[in-house]
Amino acid sequence: MDVLHERCAGVDISKKDAKVCVRTPTAKRRGSFTTETTTWGSTTNAVLALRDHLLAAEVTLVVIEATSDYWKPFYYLLSEDLAVILVNARQVKNLPGRKTDVSDAAWLAQLGAHGLVRPSFVPDQPVRELRDLTRARTQLTRERGQIVQRREKLLEDTGIKLAAVASDIMGVSGRAMLEALVSGEREPQTLAELAKRKLRNKIPELTEALTGCFRDHHAFLVRLHLDHYDQLTDAVGQLDARIEEAMAPFRGALDLLDTIPGINRAVAEVIVAETGGDMARFASARHLASWAGVCPGHHESAGRTKNTKVRPGNPYLKGALGLAAFGAVRTKDTYLQARYKRLTARRGPLRALVAVEHSIITAIWHMLTDHVTYREPGGAYFTQRDPERATRRAINALNQLGYTVTLNPLGTTA
Repeated sequence: MDVLHERCAGVDISKKDAKVCVRTPTAKRRGSFTTETTTWGSTTNAVLALRDHLLAAEVTLVVIEATSDYWKPFYYLLSEDLAVILVNARQVKNLPGRKTDVSDAAWLAQLGAHGLVRPSFVPDQPVRELRDLTRARTQLTRERGQIVQRREKLLEDTGIKLAAVASDIMGVSGRAMLEALVSGEREPQTLAELAKRKLRNKIPELTEALTGCFRDHHAFLVRLHLDHYDQLTDAVGQLDARIEEAMAPFRGALDLLDTIPGINRAVAEVIVAETGGDMARFASARHLASWAGVCPGHHESAGRTKNTKVRPGNPYLKGALGLAAFGAVRTKDTYLQARYKRLTARRGPLRALVAVEHSIITAIWHMLTDHVTYREPGGAYFTQRDPERATRRAINALNQLGYTVTLNPLGTTA
């Protein structure tokens, strides 16, 4: 096997230190190599000393295995003066029975020397900072939703069924009722009169739902949840403002993504942050879909396909695509809705939703590559593409219902 890098280093990282194996050619025998494995700390000064050591050894490639977030200081500091690639741990598993930190470092060096590793996508610093902001907003938004769920469970403990009548217990009406409960109001009729707008049509139902055993203990916990909810809302607002500033260089990409059904501003910001807004790093739309984890995997043995589950991919991008797909399939008279309905009947709703996600990410690749807006094929796309097939399916469906169908072209009479 050809050697692409005669002087290569493999780095196996842990929280406290890193095992570094330097693979260099020997002077005595041509084609033979020697390895030297050393241990280095994970502090900044230790990593800088490691960089000097690798430069002195004339290393041309450093292979780092992605381990949690521990790889970041090594990658950022070493990549300033060395060629460094970050590899997925799933793709560089060591041989069974040889799993130690030292052997892992040697294995990484050997794979890198022969060019058998694929580098992971590490964006530039502006995109990394944008990722930090959007991911923090995603986490805080999830925590805020969890608080609403805890509050609903707490109300169930009191026998109050507010969530069964009001769709949003943190809306204007629901918040007013919760504040009144915390303040000491216990009369169901008085609480129901706090309803606003359309919810006032349900005052009798609210009166019944607000009857329960709400005690001071519950008031204390609800107050904590409300304050925590407000704190998270304020934090999300601050992140929105900061993300708005950081998104200035990506305005063009955001405007293009906004034209896709189901994608709102927040989802578009996550997509840009995770992909970097530049499709040049992805060879094709298929590569992007595979990286995002919205394409089927391949597991074939003896001519039989055993498993086609979707591949693991970027969880934040996959979550954003899921939200976009949910919105797209609810947008009437669109291609994405038609595709979802067409696949749901024979593949089920979950697989159909993944197919819609795949269609969205494919469209994103082409749009950001060619810098064009989304062109909507329309809800009748599949019917217009193959009208004869659509006609046969409609006739078969009517025949199964017991009808005999006679077709007459438009403009003629029977």
